[in-house]
Amino acid sequence: MKRQADGGLLWGVIVETEAYSQDEPACHGYRRRSPQNETLFGEPGRFYVYVSYGIHHCVNVVTDRPEWANGVLLRAVALPDEPERVAAGPGLLARRFGIDRGCDGLSVCGDGDLWITPRPVELSKPVLLTTTRIGINQGEDLALRWYLKASRSVSKRARGDRSPKPDAAFQPR
Repeated sequence: MKRQADGGLLWGVIVETEAYSQDEPACHGYRRRSPQNETLFGEPGRFYVYVSYGIHHCVNVVTDRPEWANGVLLRAVALPDEPERVAAGPGLLARRFGIDRGCDGLSVCGDGDLWITPRPVELSKPVLLTTTRIGINQGEDLALRWYLKASRSVSKRARGDRSPKPDAAFQPR
């Protein structure tokens, strides 16, 4: 969720994620700690925001433990009453929610204007697909990507998984 300047809330359901760990080469903390990735080595439960290809902001949630770079990249969000692919991809997600490096290090628990809440009750038992990560050159064979099968807002479906029909697709309410 994000509190807008006018006091309204922008919200959606996270429908796609990827995990990264310091012990594998696709993680930003694999080679070394730096001022740019410092948050990834910090306390779990913080947003780690970085710039990809010099133009797109991407947001992760720091996980596991301090001093060990672990994070979950938020790849896609389904938003109610908006085009289904408006936040289908890490860069589009960050753009739609106004997430930039200024959000780096914020708590995901709602101490600021950006936070994550538990999923709605109607999604208590979602069907998740597990597949390999996408858009990377190293560690792409690891099955560390998950997405909500019923969502048409996923950035890229696994091979052989067809997008659900619009009338049967998940739409947050």
